[in-house]
Amino acid sequence: MKDKIRLDKLLANAGLGSRKEIKKTVREGKVAVNGTTVSDSSLHVHLGNDTVTFDGVVVEYREYVYLMLNKPAGCVSATVDSKEATVVELVPDRFRHFELFPVGRLDKDTEGLLILTNDGKLTHELLAPKKHVPKTYFVKVKGRLTEGHEKRFAKGIVLDDGYKTMPSRMTVLHSDDVSEAEVIIHEGKYHQVKRMFGALGLPVVYLKRTAMGSLSLDESLAPGAVRELSAKELTLLRN
Repeated sequence: MKDKIRLDKLLANAGLGSRKEIKKTVREGKVAVNGTTVSDSSLHVHLGNDTVTFDGVVVEYREYVYLMLNKPAGCVSATVDSKEATVVELVPDRFRHFELFPVGRLDKDTEGLLILTNDGKLTHELLAPKKHVPKTYFVKVKGRLTEGHEKRFAKGIVLDDGYKTMPSRMTVLHSDDVSEAEVIIHEGKYHQVKRMFGALGLPVVYLKRTAMGSLSLDESLAPGAVRELSAKELTLLRN
């Protein structure tokens, strides 16, 4: 975090308006630094020492925001899309000015855990191929799953383009005409889970991500609901 920051940037970071709006607000005498009303929005303030208030309320600077989304089916993991609804549209207004982006992607029809943040460094750490961050999914497929299928996942599966996946763990939870399983993969190829089951002749009919690394989806979050990560959850994600 920077030691000093322009006053207008600090106020914009707190969601108190655009730079133009803030300039007007400051001129109207609604902003004070260390108890003294200021009129210059370009003033630099010290984040560690100076206290800034807006209409008497202390303004806090937040460099990064980390949100957990229970992604519903029907929206795409993008910030902008000309045709489809995006996950960013589910972000509450109070976080919109942080310009958040999804950490990785879930298919349009895939549900579950998706992190939204403006922390590029953490995003890179989580998505870097060499890190092999595990991702856990709950899957329903057409067809009966067996112990033999579990062994195939453990050895790696050759996809339709000839790529052989890293060894992964598939645990059969229920075997019937429509079977259920938990899958843990350590890479993120395009439509990977669907293609792995597809290579075994088992079409995926439902897919939900339940965990990323050590961070699990809060099952009390309804589809489409968003909340901030707790300090403990953020530590789990970083580890």
